Amino acid sequence: MRFTGTWTTSPQPLDDSAFENLTLRMMARGSIAGKRARVRFSNAHGVEPVTIADASIALRRGETGIEFSSRRALTFGGEARATIAAGALALSDPVEIDLPALADIAITFHVPGPVARSTGHGSARQTNYFSPPGNHAAAADMPIGRAIDSWFFATGVEVETSVATRGIVTLGDSLTDANVSTPNANCRWPDQLARRLVAARGPHFAGVMNQGIGGNRILRDNPNAYSGLRRFDRDVIAQPGATHLIVLLGTNDLRNRRGDPAEEATAPGLIAGLKQMAARAKAADLKAYVGTLMPYENETFVPGCWTPEREKVRLAVNAWIRGNDAFDAVIDFEKALQDPVNPSKLLPKWDCGDHLHPSDAGYTHMGDAIDLALFD
Repeated sequence: MRFTGTWTTSPQPLDDSAFENLTLRMMARGSIAGKRARVRFSNAHGVEPVTIADASIALRRGETGIEFSSRRALTFGGEARATIAAGALALSDPVEIDLPALADIAITFHVPGPVARSTGHGSARQTNYFSPPGNHAAAADMPIGRAIDSWFFATGVEVETSVATRGIVTLGDSLTDANVSTPNANCRWPDQLARRLVAARGPHFAGVMNQGIGGNRILRDNPNAYSGLRRFDRDVIAQPGATHLIVLLGTNDLRNRRGDPAEEATAPGLIAGLKQMAARAKAADLKAYVGTLMPYENETFVPGCWTPEREKVRLAVNAWIRGNDAFDAVIDFEKALQDPVNPSKLLPKWDCGDHLHPSDAGYTHMGDAIDLALFD
């Protein structure tokens, strides 16, 4: 037996997140089923130790509550609290809990604080909750101080599985994180992949771990995230039970939002970065798949990021992707979502309207474009 991620998110710095003496309830949609679970808490971007106290995991009930009979208190080496050093993480002790496939999970914990800088995930597309001041960790219906669209500190739920279980890590940017999608709708393409795998292969076949970060690039850091190459060991190799990788990165390298000539992407540079990801994945005995870069002509999310010159680079990278022998397979997201009449644009029915990000239906269609036989 081993542990495999049923839900994960990639840690980011949350700079405007100072607080003290609050209880947090983080909501997550699982993928794979399990009967023993543990929770990962991260202080990767903290500047000082943070204490997690009176933590629990439970099945969600309604918008903000939990099924109290499912609630399991979490310990850390047998203790009811963990103080996590800056830059480190803490893994809870396993607990017996029946988590079905695609479970709605609630992770509740008290942070005595004070906290100057939090670690979490800034665009969850999932409503989570802070309490009013105080420790409300034992409440089935926690009082709500405010709702937030971020995950704080909790970055993974792992379940005990057989060694035959697959662990699929999806490394990407906002197109994997599902920016602009409807909150709480679970429209991300990794969510759709998980739903399809459960329906076709059963509840114990594969965990899907979403490691997308909005704005992420292959080659260079952003203020809100390390580059794909820099975070690769943490967000891919170290993911629990990882056996497969899907990479969809490069669009933000092309877009060069700041317009810095030194950061202008070239096809050889992006290809070299992708080759390194393939090599590192295979060195860790992972099956590695790569997605083609999707079209984004005349995007309005940040006007001016598309140019004819950058389109030529995108097409050159996609030509390499389709003919490469570095990765084990190619997932043709471009073909699935492009307008066949205007191939440098998204097909309108898959476009959220900003010509960069898919709609809810578009994200779901991305998940439908993946051949499930890749994981057999």
